[in-house]
Amino acid sequence: MEDLLQGKIIHTRIDEQVIFSQLDGNTNAVWSLLLASGYLRVEQAALGRRGKLEYGLKLTNKEVRMMFEQMIEGWFADYTPAYNAFVKAMLLDDIKAMNVYMNRTALATFSFFDAGNKPSETTEPERFYHGFVLGLMVGLTDRYHITSNRESGLGRYDVMLEPQRAGDPAFVLEFKVRDPEDEETLADTVSAALRQIKEKAYDTELLARGISQERIRHYGFAFQGKTVLIG
Repeated sequence: MEDLLQGKIIHTRIDEQVIFSQLDGNTNAVWSLLLASGYLRVEQAALGRRGKLEYGLKLTNKEVRMMFEQMIEGWFADYTPAYNAFVKAMLLDDIKAMNVYMNRTALATFSFFDAGNKPSETTEPERFYHGFVLGLMVGLTDRYHITSNRESGLGRYDVMLEPQRAGDPAFVLEFKVRDPEDEETLADTVSAALRQIKEKAYDTELLARGISQERIRHYGFAFQGKTVLIG
């Protein structure tokens, strides 16, 4: 969704026979429904690797983009002051405040059903946290290019914020759910996240675009149920 909000094209297959029962867990079905509803338009079409037709989709117009931005902001409307405070704390590199606000909102909004208490083979809890934090960044789209799950260096980072203004810091965020078998504390999980950013050289893309190492901040997010630790 962040690509669409930035005016980019997403590539996917389309199912013209989509039914609502498919929407849970079927990304292609969601895009198919948005296309059929007129929120997306086809920019290109080509045969994919398996010989199936894949489409390049884009938001229909500026009004639709604004509608989706407002919708995402609305999901967080009940806790807007805390969310805004979290973003401000991150921009100021105030890790203590980031932890305070994130734990406050986590306690109020996370459910153990959504978040889980341990990592699973399908990494669903980690995806939930990833999506939650990414949603907090919507208000920064006028200052940052926000991307997620992209290749950089030797792997795929979770979230990257590339500044549009000279002098603003860049950010690389990595999320991990604590694994009791490997990590005794959440602090160990934070260390593992930060170590992964460094070992996988996730800064590579930012450095290639002329952003100095001194301007790049790393944050590791460790989660366990409704408890969060950022370092």
